[in-house]
Amino acid sequence: MSKLLEEAIASVRALPEGKQDIAAKFLLAFANPDSDRYQLTDDQAAEVELAKREVREGKIAPDAEMSEVWRRFDR
Repeated sequence: MSKLLEEAIASVRALPEGKQDIAAKFLLAFANPDSDRYQLTDDQAAEVELAKREVREGKIAPDAEMSEVWRRFDR
């Protein structure tokens, strides 16, 4: 570890826990830029689960209805 990074970590240790968490999230995102790339929020995950349930229950638009929707937007 570089001396500058050690100094930065020492400074962050002196911060309140909430600020330490912010710094930690920043460092982790910097060190692993692709790790959160496709992470869904809890709300997004709930929407996906709802859509999957609706498909299982047959609550989907018929092909003819979808064709009409796509036709209207294909102007």
